[in-house]
Amino acid sequence: MNFELSSEQKEIKDLAFKFAKNEMLPHAAHYDEKGELPFDILKKAWELGLVNTCIPVEFGGTGFSTLDSILITESLSYGCLGMNTAIMANDLALLPIVIGGNDEQKKRFLTPFTESYKMAAFCLTEPGNGSDAAGIKTTIKDEGDHYLVNGQKMWITNAGFADLFTVYGTYDSGLKHKGISAIVIEKDTPGIEIGKPEKKMGHSCSDTRSVTFKNVKVPKENLLGKLGDGWKIAMKTLDHSRPMVAASAVGGAQCSFDYAAKYSTERNQFGKPLSGHQGIQFMLAEMAMNIEAARLLVYKSAWLLDQGQKNTQLASSAKAFSADIFMKVATDAVQIYGGYGYSREYPVEKLMRDAKLIQIYEGTSQIQRLVIAKEVISTL
Repeated sequence: MNFELSSEQKEIKDLAFKFAKNEMLPHAAHYDEKGELPFDILKKAWELGLVNTCIPVEFGGTGFSTLDSILITESLSYGCLGMNTAIMANDLALLPIVIGGNDEQKKRFLTPFTESYKMAAFCLTEPGNGSDAAGIKTTIKDEGDHYLVNGQKMWITNAGFADLFTVYGTYDSGLKHKGISAIVIEKDTPGIEIGKPEKKMGHSCSDTRSVTFKNVKVPKENLLGKLGDGWKIAMKTLDHSRPMVAASAVGGAQCSFDYAAKYSTERNQFGKPLSGHQGIQFMLAEMAMNIEAARLLVYKSAWLLDQGQKNTQLASSAKAFSADIFMKVATDAVQIYGGYGYSREYPVEKLMRDAKLIQIYEGTSQIQRLVIAKEVISTL
């Protein structure tokens, strides 16, 4: 058992962390306040090879392992959770193609993302179906020489800038999850309607909208796998993406802790720094302990995938634990800052708002516990 990162992994993590501190962190408050997508910063990340980390080498990608990808995600989240969400959403949308696509589809859909900076959107959630993904109402109807897609998706990251949409729908609602299929729809296809940007509590600089599909004709060669393969593809995608989301929670938690720890040495109360008071020391110790536990859980969930092993339980464990820890660490960071922590002039207020979403998207913390319980019980 070896917990040491390779020299290449250390270089990757260092590159991503320097980018986060130099390019993302100084502009995070500005883009949060404006609610604008920082396209130029995201493009710079792409130019450094920090975007679309899931694309295999044979299709122009970097060939990063899952662990490599989460090292990048952890570092970029330190700079800004909203910017990282926009970056991470690309992998979420492209992973189903990597997992369920044939070689022709991979070449056609993935290669363009390595040739210039493009954005993609993962379309699973609907207005009435979030956690209940098997209850999808969007339909994918076989029309002989093409498929016809109808339905509405909600909370879709990158929707307003996406060049392609990976869409989940059902060809037979009576089959529940067995009827779900996945199909790739390119942005210029007639019948796609993009909603207005959502005004969110956090992750304000990431683009989030509804997407409506009205009688959208899609070539049959855009279907991933065969009809009914969508659920299997989605579940495998989440096994890859949940460690990434968990890693973003670790990066955000680490940033929150670093701000709080530094502030505690600078702020004096009752004749000594806050860090000299046992009550604050216990808070900092708890934060550091839980961040390290979360990090190890995330790394193991990624490592299992790289070893070709099933990671479903560990992926959900990492996602739930890390998300909850980030929320607690960010809240404690605000507490250590006191009244200043509640002000938008200080960075921990944003981190606390950003933390909440990690407990909700990619499967809520409650859904993760259902997945964990199912996995645990199945082994009895």
